[in-house]
Amino acid sequence: MGASDKREEVIQAWYMDDSNEDQRLPHHREPKEFLSLDQLAELGVLSWRLDADNYETDEELKKIREDRGYSYMDFCEVCPEKLPNYEEKIKNFFEEHLHTDEEIRYCVAGSGYFDVRDHNDQWIRVWVKKGGLIVLPAGIYHRFTLDTNNYIKAMRLFVGDPIWTPYNRPHDHLPARKEYVENFLHKEGSGQAVDAAA
Repeated sequence: MGASDKREEVIQAWYMDDSNEDQRLPHHREPKEFLSLDQLAELGVLSWRLDADNYETDEELKKIREDRGYSYMDFCEVCPEKLPNYEEKIKNFFEEHLHTDEEIRYCVAGSGYFDVRDHNDQWIRVWVKKGGLIVLPAGIYHRFTLDTNNYIKAMRLFVGDPIWTPYNRPHDHLPARKEYVENFLHKEGSGQAVDAAA
């Protein structure tokens, strides 16, 4: 193995099986099929490893926010005790959908799964733990669920005033979806093995 990616200590990705078991289970294929975070980036999913214990003063987080224009910030705690209408919200989060803006989540406590579709419409499970920051691009079909720990506290970032509107699949006619398909799914050589040397 080459140099390890420090991000993979807090963010891991793998192809999911087709089981209908509890959505909070890992759902690995057999044998397990992991993806690198560089492969995720080919789908437009960006990731960082940050210091979640010091998010108030973290210069790296500050720089990311400035570089990407993330002016809005709040926190969302997802667990049965803290989230009103928990069962309904969890069902909604796990409904496949897209947004017309980026979805930015920084896990400052707990963990959860963000599932995204690959070039061939297969589900990839992205496990984000404390210290992991991910950006899902506008127009990507995705869903969210807790893992078996049943708890995540996430910082939500946004450019300008937040719009959290989910558009459940299918919404292929939206400009954000068309742009996503054009930029990430129809790129030359997309879906091929990644050559990380560049």
